[in-house]
This record gives sequence, structure tokens and C-alpha cells, in this order.
Amino acid sequence: MPVARGGTRRARGPLLSRIVAALFGGYALAALTSVATLALPVDAVEAVLLGMQASFGVYAGAVVWVFAARSASRAWLGLAVAAVPLLIAACLVWDQTAA
Repeated sequence: MPVARGGTRRARGPLLSRIVAALFGGYALAALTSVATLALPVDAVEAVLLGMQASFGVYAGAVVWVFAARSASRAWLGLAVAAVPLLIAACLVWDQTAA
């Protein structure tokens, strides 16, 4: 039995949302992680190296999370919840470097 065109488009919407969340949301989370590690009480060189290494794991974890979540909205919500503490730490780092 063929699927109606409207049904196909509705099925593609959540998938496209997850793909966008994985690509751009995961990248944003990884970037925030690499900046937030500069707030750690270690040397700047060690913090940069740690942030670079951690960002790969965070990006991979975000991609897995996005496709493992029950719905696309939960995937976006999970990325947003994970981004809040990282954004706070990154803002502290940006404030310290601006001063």
C-alpha cells in the first residue's frame, strides 16, 4: 500500500530535525565544552588541550543522544539542558578575558 505524500513529509520532519540537532546542536555543545574548560583551575595550555579532547567526546555523545531520544523535541531539550551549565562557564571565561 503506497504512502501518501503528506505522510511521507510528516515522517521526514522529525528526522530532519534530529539531523540538524546532531550537526549544529552537537557542534555548539562541543564548542561550549572547549571554551568552558578554560574555567577549570589548571594551566591555560592544559585547559585548551583538555577542551579539545573533550569536545570530540561531547560531539559524539550528542549525536548518539539525538538519535537515541524518544522524540526530536526531547533531543533538542536534552541538548539545551546540557548547554546551560556549559554556557554559564563559557560566559565566565569570556568575562574574565574581556576584563
